[in-house]
Amino acid sequence: MYAFEYHRPSSIKEAASLARKLADAKLIAGGQSMVPALKLRLARPTAMIDLNDLPELRGISVVGTNVVIGALTRHAEVAASKDVLMTLPVLAKVAAGIGDHQVRNMGTLGGAIANNDPAADYPAALLGLGATVTTNKRDIPADKFFTGMYETALKPGEIIASVSFPMAKRAAYIKFRNPASRFALVGVFVSETAGNVRVAVTGAAPCVFRVKNMEKALASKFAPEAIARIRVPADNLNSDLHAGAEYRSHLITVLAQRAVEAALSGK
Repeated sequence: MYAFEYHRPSSIKEAASLARKLADAKLIAGGQSMVPALKLRLARPTAMIDLNDLPELRGISVVGTNVVIGALTRHAEVAASKDVLMTLPVLAKVAAGIGDHQVRNMGTLGGAIANNDPAADYPAALLGLGATVTTNKRDIPADKFFTGMYETALKPGEIIASVSFPMAKRAAYIKFRNPASRFALVGVFVSETAGNVRVAVTGAAPCVFRVKNMEKALASKFAPEAIARIRVPADNLNSDLHAGAEYRSHLITVLAQRAVEAALSGK
């Protein structure tokens, strides 16, 4: 681990100011991605800005037809939240399936989406529900937030405050997970709202993405057979020691069908 300065601001304004002023500074929340990278010397920030003294970034609330979750809210808190379980249970299921007990009790929503790991679960939930990311400066639709592998639309000094998830008529998330890391080799999130269907895929490509032709087919008929013959081309999909691109292409269709089945059954 390389040496770095450590800062623990007491306000979002102070944190944002530090992030703008300090060259190559990194924000840290739960530290479940950053700390291992530091220990392996894969990251070399000149400064770390710890957000854990900012209670305004925590909490879960239901606002109209949206579930609003603070950026510093732990995965375990989302999984156990009565508000989430009653209004958007699929989100509780997503959170409950992230990593292990250590990760779920330390990892945060904001940290997960800011890191934008290609195989992370939360990006699929945001894109699959059409969520909105609120920062200290603006609101960013999920469709414009995730821009590439480990890349987002966040600008220097911009800090995620909360995420607003629209409630769905029915939704489900199914993933084929790596048995060691529990990251998704492929994960598919399907949701249906009033007149709108979304299908988001994680783990299969360098960045989470939507499958528009599946959405169109499901909008006409929300049933597994409607997408049985739809394939995502393997050309731009990931291929590694865990799974090849062709296999991931096959998994997308299989898991999307299972997600539709789960959404229909309410499981």
